[in-house]
Amino acid sequence: MIFETRGASKMPNLKRLPMPLIDVYEWQHSGACVGLDSSVFFSPEAERGAAKQLREQGAKAVCGRCPVLDQCRDHALSAREPYGVWGGLTVDEREHLIRERRVS
Repeated sequence: MIFETRGASKMPNLKRLPMPLIDVYEWQHSGACVGLDSSVFFSPEAERGAAKQLREQGAKAVCGRCPVLDQCRDHALSAREPYGVWGGLTVDEREHLIRERRVS
């Protein structure tokens, strides 16, 4: 199972995360996303279609110029973040990569 289910919502499995040490998460302070509104990366409820694609493209453009893209992507894949664009990948793209890695 990719995500633990609690009630009707998906929750990341926090047991996969490293201990919350400043050295582990310091990369987040260097992200191109610092100071941007979270709505760039996380969809409002019921967002679909062209609006979702446009928002995700905008988020990926920010990620494309990010100096910590690899660390962000690694975090999202390790924590199995269930929402948003992380490391230039959407939820569906991350789930696809995780499935591919299991098969390989």
